[in-house]
Amino acid sequence: MKALTLARRELTAYLYSPIAYVIGAGFLLLTAVWFFLNLRIGGEASLRPLFDGMAVLMVLAVPLLTMGLLSKEFDSGTIETLLTSPVTDAQVVLGKFLGVMVFYLALLATTLVFLGLMMAYGRPDAGVAATGYLGMILLGAAYLSVGIFASTLTRHQIVAAVVAIGILSFFVLLMGFVVGLGIRPWADVAAKLNAMTYFRDFSRGVFDSRGLVYFLSATALFLFLSVKTLESRRWR
Repeated sequence: MKALTLARRELTAYLYSPIAYVIGAGFLLLTAVWFFLNLRIGGEASLRPLFDGMAVLMVLAVPLLTMGLLSKEFDSGTIETLLTSPVTDAQVVLGKFLGVMVFYLALLATTLVFLGLMMAYGRPDAGVAATGYLGMILLGAAYLSVGIFASTLTRHQIVAAVVAIGILSFFVLLMGFVVGLGIRPWADVAAKLNAMTYFRDFSRGVFDSRGLVYFLSATALFLFLSVKTLESRRWR
């Protein structure tokens, strides 16, 4: 499958990219600080603060990972070769998504060390851990699709990162702020749009099909928008 070939190419690029390792190291450092702060203050062997903290940190980390996926191709001119090769726009977008998704999963796997440390301090619930990581995978897929969409909009990587951070901040931070205000009906609408509304169920160990539908729908929507944006560029 051509999308898998593109995914392998993208993953190889990440493995040889110093920037990807710097972003990953920065994310893990901040996650570690957050983990030890909550471990010391809370005094409870709970993974929920870790998952909630990672979900917010990813608002910044994921756009930095995805900012060059297509914008770099536009800037260097290699997009012309890619688009004139025998691959469809959907295969290009899917290949980029799968490549960065594998890198994201590898980055997420490194946080299992915190689960090991938590087990040394107590007995965290295995079901909560499994559901929490499932939520992180679904959340990450949605975040990455937003990042890819932002990367199709411009040839400038920094602009792509800022756009993606803006979109994610809207659904994660701003909607959460509106929910906190408690002003109806706006708070009710914001709660339905807020990604953390659904993710916190997973971080508590509760599998809710509404969250599954929310994250899969968001992923599909932004990948679809990415394909359409790429198609529009093909005919310019």
